[in-house]
Amino acid sequence: MKYEKIQLLPGRDHVTLEFFGHNDTAEKRDAILVIPGGGYGAVCSDREGYPIAQAYMMQELNAFVLHYSVSGQIKSPIDPLYEAALAMIHIRKNADKYNICPERVFTVGFSAGGHLAGSLANLWNREDLHALLGEDASLVRPTGAVLCYPVTLGVPEVGCGMTFKNLLKESFPDQNAVDSFSLEKNVGAHSSPVFFLHTFDDALVPVENSLRLGLAYEDAGIPFEMHIYPHAPHGIALANKITWSGNPDFVNSAIARWVEDSAVWMKGIQ
Repeated sequence: MKYEKIQLLPGRDHVTLEFFGHNDTAEKRDAILVIPGGGYGAVCSDREGYPIAQAYMMQELNAFVLHYSVSGQIKSPIDPLYEAALAMIHIRKNADKYNICPERVFTVGFSAGGHLAGSLANLWNREDLHALLGEDASLVRPTGAVLCYPVTLGVPEVGCGMTFKNLLKESFPDQNAVDSFSLEKNVGAHSSPVFFLHTFDDALVPVENSLRLGLAYEDAGIPFEMHIYPHAPHGIALANKITWSGNPDFVNSAIARWVEDSAVWMKGIQ
C-alpha cells in the first residue's frame, strides 16, 4: 500500500490529507475523498476515516482522508468547504502521481462530514469560495457524493442545530447564513449526483435530512440512489465489527453492504 500525508494549508497543521493507494498501477483507478463526521466539533477519523478508506480500497479505489477545521479552528463558515475544495484540487492536479482518473473523483461523508461532502456537491459554485481558490470551479465539483446519515437542513426541529452552530458560530441566528449552507436550498443543475445512507430511527440526525435533500434532487431532475434502513443508531459507520467499538447496535449485516452498493453506484456514474 502507498501512503502519503499532505499539508493543505501553510500555517494550519491540522488541515491535512492522507493518501492510501494500491501498489498496482497497471490501470488508472477511481478515487474517493473520505470526510469523517464530528458535528464540526471534532474529526472522527478513527471510525469514519481510516476504516472507510480501507473499505473503499477493497472496492479497488484509491482513497484520501481529510482532516479539516472544526470548533475554534473555524474562523469563517467557509473554512471547512475551502479546505475540502483544496483537497479536491490537490487530488485532481496530482492524478498521475496517485494513479487515478481526474474526472472520476468521488467523496463520502458522515454526519457533519456528510454536510461537507454534500457542500462539495452543491456549493462548489459559491462565489466566495472561488474568490479564495482562484481556481477553475470544475476541479472542485466531485463526480458523485456518498452521504451517510448527513446533516443537510438548517431547520432546527429536524436539522442538527449543534452542527450548524459549530459551523456558523455568531452567524447562526442569521437565516440567510443558515440558508446559504442548507443543502436542500442549493440544489440545481450544477449539483453532483448523490447516494444516500440513513436509518429511519436515527435519533441525532433525523432521516428527514436525507429525504428533503432527495426531494430537492427530484425537483431538479437529478437522479439519486437512497438506502433507508429501519433501525440503527447514528454513527453506524461500516456497520460491522471493524467500527462497532464494542457496541452490538453498530453491527448490522444488511447495512454493512452499503460500501459495496455505493461502489456499484459509482461505476454507473458517467
